[in-house]
Amino acid sequence: MRNFNINEDPHRRYNPLLNEWVLVSPHREKRPWQGQNELITLEPLPKYDSTCYLCPENVRANGTKNPKYEGSFVFDNDFAAMKQDEIIYEEDIVYTFFLAKPERGISRVVCFSPRHDLTLPEMEIKDIESIIKTWQKEYTDLGAIKYINYVQIFENKGSAMGCSNPHPHGQIWAQSSLPTQVEKTQNSLKSYFDKYNNTLLQDYLKAELKKETRIVIENEYFVALVPFWAIWPYETMIISKRAFARITDFTEEEAVSFATILKQLTIKYDNLFSTSFPYSSGIHQAPTDGNEHPEWHFHMHFYPPLLRSASVKKFMVGYEMLGESQRDLTPEKCAATLREQSIVHYKMES
Repeated sequence: MRNFNINEDPHRRYNPLLNEWVLVSPHREKRPWQGQNELITLEPLPKYDSTCYLCPENVRANGTKNPKYEGSFVFDNDFAAMKQDEIIYEEDIVYTFFLAKPERGISRVVCFSPRHDLTLPEMEIKDIESIIKTWQKEYTDLGAIKYINYVQIFENKGSAMGCSNPHPHGQIWAQSSLPTQVEKTQNSLKSYFDKYNNTLLQDYLKAELKKETRIVIENEYFVALVPFWAIWPYETMIISKRAFARITDFTEEEAVSFATILKQLTIKYDNLFSTSFPYSSGIHQAPTDGNEHPEWHFHMHFYPPLLRSASVKKFMVGYEMLGESQRDLTPEKCAATLREQSIVHYKMES
């Protein structure tokens, strides 16, 4: 019998946002890797690609020609995951094993820049601020539609995350229901706020700032950290220091601060393995159902798949699919590794 060592011994960590657990196995970090290695594209991209359906003035698959845009550009997804049609539906209350209901929504694409070869870490702060303004406008406009109750802003970056086009872009899916992950978060945030009259993330962030071990970047208005319950090796979360529910609640100073921390964090990602770091990222904020939602606290998740190098990624298989999420590298070690990275992009240092 010996004392528990969180850095060496297998253990489970609790995620209060989703009311779930993750298995941490730090002793497995030393295992050799003989699995799949991802292909790395080293050839630089052109500033403009005549075959890219997102570049300015190019024609998309549906025959629509893009305008000669100079900043961010938004359009309805040509192959949307949801439709806006209102469908008459009678719920089946007898055959409960076959429960289904129509989902109404709008899917949009947000091109971050006319430049085909740029990603967030290589953009200027002012250009990222422009993207934030676009996100704010879309959240407002889509959220004002009567049947839209949630607006999900997200980005899939890199082929390792299933992104088929390297042109810098993200997506917005707005829908009538709360997505499963958001509904879980909503329930947890509401339960905590009702009990303590404070947002869950406000108290969590205070505790993390005292610990310091999982902090990656801190500025005046935001903190980027590796969550205590992180699943992906270099998973991070950006949390606002001030408790507010929506991206539209930013002050001008907070917008600049958010743009800055987005640039710095994604630079650190790229610098980690000297590659354009793949990830899925997304903003979590209050639903657009007309209620105030004081329990919500603005935050953004980054889920990168890379594990040991630019060519080795983590897979969610086996135990993860049948049991629960599992990780080898501890969040504390990954936070330290990210923290050590420069905020000057590796391409600028060579």
